[in-house]
Amino acid sequence: MSTVADVIVVGGGISGLTTALLLAERGLRVRVWSRDPAGATTSAVAGALWWPYRIEPEEQVGAWSLETLRVYEELAADPSATGVRLVTGVHGGERLAALGPWARELRTASEVAEGLRVTLPLIDMPAHLRWLEGRLAAAGGVVERRTVRGFAEAAAEARVVVNCTGLGARELVPDPLVRPVRGQLVVVENPGIEEWFTRADPAASATTYLFPQPFGLVLGGTAEVDDPRAEPDDRTAREIVARCARVRPEIAGARIIAHRVGLRPARDAGVRIEAEDLPGGGLLVHNYGHGGAGVTVARGCARAAARLVG
Repeated sequence: MSTVADVIVVGGGISGLTTALLLAERGLRVRVWSRDPAGATTSAVAGALWWPYRIEPEEQVGAWSLETLRVYEELAADPSATGVRLVTGVHGGERLAALGPWARELRTASEVAEGLRVTLPLIDMPAHLRWLEGRLAAAGGVVERRTVRGFAEAAAEARVVVNCTGLGARELVPDPLVRPVRGQLVVVENPGIEEWFTRADPAASATTYLFPQPFGLVLGGTAEVDDPRAEPDDRTAREIVARCARVRPEIAGARIIAHRVGLRPARDAGVRIEAEDLPGGGLLVHNYGHGGAGVTVARGCARAAARLVG
C-alpha cells in the first residue's frame, strides 16, 4: 500500500532528491518516484565539480549557483559523510572578466598563467546521493522505484507533483526542447594527483578535465549534442586519456578502472522552473533542463521549485 503524500517528486537524481529534501524539511509528506536507483542516474556519473557549465538562462544561473555553492561549502566540513570536499585547481584559459557577475563572489579565485586558480567543491556523487537519500529518509521522505508514464499517475496520489525527470521530460511533458548531451569519461588509478584541472571550449564537443575523487582519478570528457549513445566508445576513451596525459604525463601509464557515460539533460530554452495546473485540479511544478550543471545549481533550483509548491 502506498504512503500518503502531499507531494510526489518524479525523478531521483540530484535535482529530485534535493527538491524532495527541502520539501520534507518543511514538514510536507514527500515521496520520490524514480525509475532507477540514485546510483544508476545520470547524476551519479557526473564529474562533479561545482561550476556553471553549459547552462542557461545566464541571468538566473548565477544566483542558483551561488546559493548551492554556500551549501556545499558547509557540507565540506564532513566530506566522509556528505561526499563534498573543497579542492583547489585550475580552469585552463579562463579569466574572471570573461565570466558573469557571480564570479566576483568566488573567495579564492586568482588569475595565474594557465588560467583561473580557485578552490571549489568537488563532489563524490555516489556518496553525495546516498547522503541525500539518508537525509530525506530522516525527514520522513520515501523513495520508491517506479516508472512513470504520465504525471496523472502521480497526481492521482498527491495534490502536487514535481517534475525532476531530466532527459525524461522530453517524452513525459512532452518538451521537444530537451536534448541529450553525451558525456563520456574514464576513471583511472590516481598516480598522485591532488588538484583538479579543466579546459573547456563551450563550442567544442571535446573537453579536458581531471578530477581526483576518493575512488580514482576521473578523466574527461565529451559534450556531444543530440548523441543518445549510452555505451562507452573505445576510441573516445583513448582520446580522453591522451588529452589528459598532455596536461599531466603520469596519467598515460595509469591503470583504467572504469568507463562511464552520462546523458546531460540540456534544454534549448534553459532551465525550466515553472508551475502549471493539472486537468484534475492538482499542481505540476517543473524543475528540469539543467544541462551539464545540475550539481552546480541543485540547491538554488530546488529552492525556486519548492517556492512554487506553496
